[in-house]
Amino acid sequence: MSAETSRHRWPLHYAWIVAGVTFLTLLAAAGARAAPGVMILPLVNEFQWSRATVSSIISVNIFLYGLIGPFAAALYQSLGLRRSMLIAMTLIGTGYGFSILATQYWQFLVLWGAVVGIGSGLAATVLGAAVANRWFAARRGLVMGLLTASTATGQLVFLPLLASVVTTRGWRGAPLIVAVASAVALPVIWWFMRDTPAQVGERAYGETVGTPPPATPNAGRNPARVAVETLIEATRVRDFWLLAGSFFVCGASTNGLIGTHLVSAAFDCGIPEVKSASLLAMMGIFDLFGTTASGWLSDRYNCRYLLFMYYGLRGLSLLFLPSALLGPTGWLMLFGVFYGLDWIATVPPTVRLCAESFGREKASVVFGWVVAAHQLGAAFAAYAAGWLRTTSGAYTLAFLGAGTLCLVAALGVLPIGRTRRLAMASAAA
Repeated sequence: MSAETSRHRWPLHYAWIVAGVTFLTLLAAAGARAAPGVMILPLVNEFQWSRATVSSIISVNIFLYGLIGPFAAALYQSLGLRRSMLIAMTLIGTGYGFSILATQYWQFLVLWGAVVGIGSGLAATVLGAAVANRWFAARRGLVMGLLTASTATGQLVFLPLLASVVTTRGWRGAPLIVAVASAVALPVIWWFMRDTPAQVGERAYGETVGTPPPATPNAGRNPARVAVETLIEATRVRDFWLLAGSFFVCGASTNGLIGTHLVSAAFDCGIPEVKSASLLAMMGIFDLFGTTASGWLSDRYNCRYLLFMYYGLRGLSLLFLPSALLGPTGWLMLFGVFYGLDWIATVPPTVRLCAESFGREKASVVFGWVVAAHQLGAAFAAYAAGWLRTTSGAYTLAFLGAGTLCLVAALGVLPIGRTRRLAMASAAA
């Protein structure tokens, strides 16, 4: 298709259509990640498993979701975005679809832990980073914020519905809804998704005439080898460890802890499941605004200071959460507002810092490894919080521990990029 034909057919740059398809895909995948949080108690009741046992299934899912990230980033380069997204939705739909027949622990471990975990990893935040880097030369931070906010939108769309279905019809209705949503996304991806701007005769949005297209040195190479080689190179840079360490804390304090256990923690305090799921959905509304605004801010301000503010505020809100759960309803609403604004606002600044530290060509794969650290933290928190609830009878220690880690992370992000700037100043002198 020529550039002239493309402009005649589409009234806007095709990059925005690709961003819309990616948003829809990530939204459907968000349903897959939201579902376990409302199914912990029904599974405990039906199969007489401890919360630690159910949490172990979710932690495997979260761990694989993160581990696949860097390999997915390399896969996007060798296999293409479109085919990778089709595979992701197929795996999520298959894993959740067959899980309604599961009755044994190992079956849930294979279907929810492995199949859905791998599928979710192929349709994760790293996908948004790859689309933003490949299709946008301008407004990249804003687009990354919008795509990251799809998780919040997914909560808003799925959580109240899933909680209501689980309450009225049993837990099997929830995975069935996610499977249907994944199936709906498949034809949209097939029809509208494209791998590169060149396929529709366009340049990346905001790219000036005469600018050479970004190189794709890993096209056709083994994705696993590309991912491992990039990791080896990245581990020699201090900024990688600071970014990965802070994102470990990010994962531990978001989908590993709050996304997985808040409904159960609220139920322990006498708050019905549907009401607590609605709280998560409300947090998703504020996260939609917070993460989009974070993308806009990351295009204009120092991302280190943004991350310092985000982790600091999140840490304070988590330290406040045990009191909010036992206090007046207004306290819990206050927590939901502040935590929601900050839920995944850390993503756009982290993506930008990866690009600044490692370059546009390697940024997606490096960010994939940073996301792996995020999900390792999430997997740790998902199991540890369930274990603490089983042994101590409450989630208080889990919330206080996560809040403290966030305050440490707020200080840890400040040195990011300083070595690079000092080296540039020395070279200039």
